[in-house]
Amino acid sequence: MADSILYHAGNRRLQDDFDSRRIADRLEAKLARSSFTDDDKAFIESVIYFFLATADAKGRPDSSFKGGPAGFVRVTAANELAFPDYDGNGMFKSLGNLIDNPHVGLLFIDMHGKPRRLRVNGKAKVSRDDALLAQSVGAQLIVRVTATAIFPNCPRYIPKLDLVEPSIYTPKPGCDPIEPAWKGFDAFKDAVHPRHPTHRGEEPKEPGT
Repeated sequence: MADSILYHAGNRRLQDDFDSRRIADRLEAKLARSSFTDDDKAFIESVIYFFLATADAKGRPDSSFKGGPAGFVRVTAANELAFPDYDGNGMFKSLGNLIDNPHVGLLFIDMHGKPRRLRVNGKAKVSRDDALLAQSVGAQLIVRVTATAIFPNCPRYIPKLDLVEPSIYTPKPGCDPIEPAWKGFDAFKDAVHPRHPTHRGEEPKEPGT
């Protein structure tokens, strides 16, 4: 496939070494796409975490875990998704990489119900004034990703795990954020940066009130 959206020369070399080019081409032809399906959208907007892969301008990689409430990642256009950046350790390893190198990979995975995973590769833009900030509780930045390749993977090696409870640090409408203990440690407390003002939202009302 001369116009492959998935493969480069390194992939092709190993495919040829293992005689797997035919199935690799078939998988791309049948499964890869550059626009989200309705099923992709439903899955992405149901997850409470995903994994993010970035690299700096020199190609040095970094990977991170991103978590939030269901719906914190949104499919905003046929080939675009957006997710918030919440208060963290202030290192900005992933988002700093995206400023220098917008190429990004996202892995959406379900290990708690029916095993499933979806990969999204694309180009990202980090924004401090995106309109979604006013709708995203706790978000200090918004990242929009224009997808160039969307494809599911075989889930056979995904373990099935029990989800005991969501993180207590997940932003909740109308609630003050809970600070992690490390911010009060003697080694760090004098250097901890202040929280950036973010959308607070309104605490859900009890039925009948």
